[in-house]
Amino acid sequence: MSINNEVSKRKTFAIISHPDAGKTTMTEKLLLYGNLIRSAGTVKGKKSGKFATSDWMEIEKQRGISVTSSVMNFTYDDLHINILDTPGHEDFSEDTYRTLTAVDSVVMIIDSTKGIEAQTIKLFKVCRMRGIPIFTFMNKLDREGKEPLALLEELEEVLEIDTYPMNWPAGMGKGFLGIFDRHGEQFVQHHPGDTETYIPNNELSNHKDLVENPTFKDAQQELELVTEAGNEYSEEAILRGELTPVFFGSALSPFGVQVFFDTFIHLAPSPTSRKTTTGPIKPDNEDFSGFIFKIQANMNPAHRDRIAFLRVCSGKFERGMTVRLARTGKELKLAQSQQMVASSRDTVDEAYAGDIIGVYDPNAYQIGDTLLVGKNMYEYDELPQFPPELFKKVSAKNALKSKQFRKGIEQLVQEGAIQLFRDQMTDAFILGAVGELQYQVFTYRMQHEYNAEVMLESIGERIPRWLKEEQVDRKLFDSGNLLVRDRNNQPLVLFRNEFALNWFKDKNPEVDLIDLFEVNDYT
Repeated sequence: MSINNEVSKRKTFAIISHPDAGKTTMTEKLLLYGNLIRSAGTVKGKKSGKFATSDWMEIEKQRGISVTSSVMNFTYDDLHINILDTPGHEDFSEDTYRTLTAVDSVVMIIDSTKGIEAQTIKLFKVCRMRGIPIFTFMNKLDREGKEPLALLEELEEVLEIDTYPMNWPAGMGKGFLGIFDRHGEQFVQHHPGDTETYIPNNELSNHKDLVENPTFKDAQQELELVTEAGNEYSEEAILRGELTPVFFGSALSPFGVQVFFDTFIHLAPSPTSRKTTTGPIKPDNEDFSGFIFKIQANMNPAHRDRIAFLRVCSGKFERGMTVRLARTGKELKLAQSQQMVASSRDTVDEAYAGDIIGVYDPNAYQIGDTLLVGKNMYEYDELPQFPPELFKKVSAKNALKSKQFRKGIEQLVQEGAIQLFRDQMTDAFILGAVGELQYQVFTYRMQHEYNAEVMLESIGERIPRWLKEEQVDRKLFDSGNLLVRDRNNQPLVLFRNEFALNWFKDKNPEVDLIDLFEVNDYT
């Protein structure tokens, strides 16, 4: 079978949402449809004793949260599905942002009882800037929530994107009757006990109890209004990220999820060309290439291994092949390659553009690295970097554990969830993170995965600004405005506050201060 045929079968997407909107629950249901699990877990692991498959870390099971992106691969309807489940908590935004560089479309879960929330807005903006097609699932219709028309209006006003409802709900909460499936030209009836009946539109007249229900009639009228006054359906606009198809349902029940998934996988795009330093590379290019968007240590605690998550962008991957690391020119053999369902892994012998695979990392890779074969040397677009906001000095609680301490810091920092700096004056280790939860996860993993307890000393919120090497002058800085270096040995200053930053600018106008937020435009 040709590379092009294989590429056309790939559907690679991420699921994003605000915390508790139902993202991980949706992921579990899709895994059920892929026959990867027999029963769906729940993120409420402490009470039920069941854990979401995508929440594989011990701390995720204990806290009932997702703190790292998970990858799941399965076959459905002759398509090869790659799902990336991302952390919803804002403290792990950087992991989510990088994950979004590896997908071809996004499913955005919105809690219909709350509407659009803060983290949803942030993640949507990233998708919009990258031109990623967005499919919206209005979740929790089994509860009383906002009216469907109000939800569509909120989507269009807050996120500034056109909407097209692919189905329309009849009622909500205890009065929920089901959904009009516009794409499938049927009504999907909801029954007590969370079962579904599929009624073709031309057979609805045979169900008088249903069609004469006032709730059903009201929903019919709303749907007629949406059809007349709403946006026109356009697959081209969907693929450009200008129009979002909207689905209504309940992931927990589950209701409407099967209809959503069957429609989504046939509308979602297969892999397309990707930008590199020498121009776009097509997915059916015969030469293999891909990039690493995530590194994870200790997915198998018994072996203390490191797995690099690789997005295949072109050609055919074959286990045991030799590739070049574009950053260094070094050749590496990819002998250990795996596909994953969270922490469960199977050896994969071949993969094509769109596939996400795990390759063993002999401590050679960095996030953003390009791997390729062939005569041409190029690199895929640089992955975004984000400045941390909270900073803490870190040291080993037990000096005898310094070896474990250094190994743990090195590996966890390479994952990209937390950043490492060295004080130019004292050589102390300083960690930077977006939020407090990242430090809690770091402390837990250092103790339980590396047997190294740590002490953290807060130096508060700081404003980081990078410097050009030739403009570094130690005399300009003190213990208040710290001169440090990042893990790539790039110099930067951690300013105490906005006043200190502005004072420095006024006194030293010749010094260029680089703001990563402005560089990446992720504000």
